[in-house]
Amino acid sequence: MRHVLKRAGTGVAAALAWAGLIAGLAGLAGCGSEEEFTDAKPGRGADTIQVLPGDGARGVGQTDRIRVSVSDGRLERVTVAQIEDATPTGLPGRISRDGSTWRPDGQVRIAPAAKYRVDAVAVDARGRRSARHTTFTTAVPTARFVGYFTPENRATVGAGMIVSFDFNRKIRDRAAVERAITVTSDPPVEVVGHWFGDERLDFRPREYWEPGTKVTVDLALRDVQAAPGVFGIQRKTVGFTVGRSQVSRVDAARHTMEVRRDGELLSTLPVTTGGPETPTYNGKMVVSELYDVTRMNGMTVGFGGEYDIKDVPHAVRLTTSGTFLHGNYWAPARTFGSENVSHGCVGLRDIRGGGADTPAGWFFERTLIGDVVEVVNSRDDTVAPDNGLSGWNLNWPDWKAGSALT
Repeated sequence: MRHVLKRAGTGVAAALAWAGLIAGLAGLAGCGSEEEFTDAKPGRGADTIQVLPGDGARGVGQTDRIRVSVSDGRLERVTVAQIEDATPTGLPGRISRDGSTWRPDGQVRIAPAAKYRVDAVAVDARGRRSARHTTFTTAVPTARFVGYFTPENRATVGAGMIVSFDFNRKIRDRAAVERAITVTSDPPVEVVGHWFGDERLDFRPREYWEPGTKVTVDLALRDVQAAPGVFGIQRKTVGFTVGRSQVSRVDAARHTMEVRRDGELLSTLPVTTGGPETPTYNGKMVVSELYDVTRMNGMTVGFGGEYDIKDVPHAVRLTTSGTFLHGNYWAPARTFGSENVSHGCVGLRDIRGGGADTPAGWFFERTLIGDVVEVVNSRDDTVAPDNGLSGWNLNWPDWKAGSALT
């Protein structure tokens, strides 16, 4: 579910028809607008889906328990997969006959020094879906460090993709680590690293990648000393392909989003963005995750119990802090294209369960990890360059200044 890249079945002509409906369509409660919720607003109790290890757990050992369970309803699907590695692999497992629990098969062991993602969807007795997405990292040998990286090996991505490394330990000798990671492309362009703190290193060119570019990332981190007594263990080469350029421009004042593919306008869609008290970030944000359904809970992003929606359809992640572009089935149609009422997300009209022929479904089907969504004319500040893959908001001199090799 990290890369739900379903291809579109509807044509561009259908999408263009929405452009004429902007004045009559309406908006979204975004990540949740309390006054818009009626019986569609779920309760604010514990998670419907429980996952072990917990979200963000580190140092998980090979004998630690891995389990996904529900106390009510049944699990519809569960995927546990190693990600951000040269060879992403799934962890074999099965759902129990009563649908209440997922466990790994037999004596299957998790890999050391790896990052795993858990994606689960459950259905209750009334046919309502809920979703949960978590990650955990496994134990790394003492005095060793690894870099978990994005995008995945052999991925096809959008032109705004930024190569990003998150290290499991603080890097003291940034120059040595940066020198050991080489990012090259065909056709060739200058690619430069930029450090955000001492645990994250991103790479990008001056401008968006050209469609068709092949990018190779060579990690020569084995035995590189990152800090006194701490050495790398990775030696591998990975790569990805830039499929095409898609840049979508959200105008928060006009309540529209122009979707352009390789410079050509595909469609203008009616949207809603953040309300007066919770405006959407301005700036360029890069798609980092795609979920056909996900849960959005205000408790996780500083909004307390203002909302908890367990089946948000067609969710496209734009920032680490919780900005999404997503579908909405609970808001009245009069809002789309005319009001900004969300808690900071960008919203598109949708139906419960997600409709392929809705604006949200159309956009989701045509989106890749690495596509760019740029927000303008919002009342908020520009998104921070380290909030998600938002490094395009730094100009080239400032980006290069963040390299340890300059």
